[in-house]
Amino acid sequence: MHVRTRRLTAAALSFSLILTGARPALAHGFGPTYDIPIPLWLYLYGAAAAVVLSFLPLALFSRKERDSPYQYLRFDLLRVRLLRTLLTSRLLTGGVRLLSVSLFFLVVIAGLVGLQSGFNIAPTFVWITWWVGLSIFTAFVGNVWPLVNPWRVLFDWAEGLTRRFGLRDSLELDEPYPEALGIWPAVGLYLVFVWIENVFSSSYVPRNIALFALTYSLITLYGMAFFGKETWLRRGDALSVFFGLLGRFAPTEVRVKDPDVCLGCDGCGDDAGGGCVNCYECFARAAPHERELNLRPPAVGLGLPEKVLSGGAAFVILVLAGVTFDGLLETPLWLEIIRLTPVTQTLGVILLPLLFFGIYLGFVELSRILGGGGGVGFGRFAAAYAFSLVPIAIAYQVAHYYTYLLVQGQMMISLVSDPLGWGWNLFGTADFEPRYGIVGAGFVWYSQVALIVAGHVIAVYLAHSISLRVLRDPVRAFRGQLPMLVLMVLYTITSLWILAQPIVR
Repeated sequence: MHVRTRRLTAAALSFSLILTGARPALAHGFGPTYDIPIPLWLYLYGAAAAVVLSFLPLALFSRKERDSPYQYLRFDLLRVRLLRTLLTSRLLTGGVRLLSVSLFFLVVIAGLVGLQSGFNIAPTFVWITWWVGLSIFTAFVGNVWPLVNPWRVLFDWAEGLTRRFGLRDSLELDEPYPEALGIWPAVGLYLVFVWIENVFSSSYVPRNIALFALTYSLITLYGMAFFGKETWLRRGDALSVFFGLLGRFAPTEVRVKDPDVCLGCDGCGDDAGGGCVNCYECFARAAPHERELNLRPPAVGLGLPEKVLSGGAAFVILVLAGVTFDGLLETPLWLEIIRLTPVTQTLGVILLPLLFFGIYLGFVELSRILGGGGGVGFGRFAAAYAFSLVPIAIAYQVAHYYTYLLVQGQMMISLVSDPLGWGWNLFGTADFEPRYGIVGAGFVWYSQVALIVAGHVIAVYLAHSISLRVLRDPVRAFRGQLPMLVLMVLYTITSLWILAQPIVR
């Protein structure tokens, strides 16, 4: 991330001077360097072997797909009276929504009128607390974005006011959304986000952050009004699509028990009768006794039947390529590429996802050929297998960024007392000094290796489950998954190699 305030810069420079005697960094992130005790190639081979070995029990002991992909262990948290009272409290949900909107306006105000060259809450909150922190929370706890999305909240409040004053029943024009567009608007917006994050050199400048937020507000509010709130959030809003993707991995889900609630809903999957899972439109519409908030095994949501939307696979690949590009930017290899060729950073943002997408589609075609096809079209293969890559993207996202959250995230303690950089000390924490040695370099490296391997192992399991569901034959599913296994092994090696490179910028 590109969050640099004066205090952070000074601390980082001081810290790096202490470590000038260390050899090249073998872990990306914020912190000291670390020399791994064995050759890197041995780690790469070991990680690749772990991924391959995880496939063997699946191939040997998995005989057929479950009768229904919706049959898995789950526990409804709303059955616990205390939790039901707390989680369904209007005071809690209303307070969280109000806090979200307040933070949004605080970031915009701080960006427009706060100190631009030093202490300001906007960069740290947006790039660390919100982007990194909320992403990790969504993947490992649950998707709260439909509740805290400030643009959704503002739209709901505006609709409520227009109804109260008798002006209109709804702000939604409900113009027909072109089916051919799929979620390509979200893909385009997310690509712009990746460019801002990784290429735009002033992405951490508070005023730019405020302007980006206001521009995104106009796009989102207009999209919700023109096409309908739920339609735009489901198909055109890059952030809702992104957090929804992470929410499919999470160990919690919202579910509607009555399938009749889903009638006419454009967001439910092809097999909504088996369970309306994580469709927040249906969840909001259902009666309280028809709602569930379930604990479930992590990643199981990625194996559920998904309504195929054009651009869905491309969005997953873009998320994976985006976080990979962020890591690649800091390697000597990228520095040499820039020196030897006229390629620009912007061109890299475009070409790397296209390269990833082309490689992915090639392996999908190999899977379809080896699996015998079974009358299943290429598009369905590509859309289904894409979700098996999500754990890889999450693992690399956490491995690459969690040290930023642990170290630079501490700056929020002082920033809450002086959000505009005007010398305030509202809560007495303005002079708080972050602990930069909160995690050791050895722990960072080994945790990154563990995260990468775990993500790929889960991806292998998901790919096998998806292959069984699509091909409906264990032998063909085994053959069809082999190319995807090779792809995941290659990306395991690539991910660890990138994390092991010295940071050059």
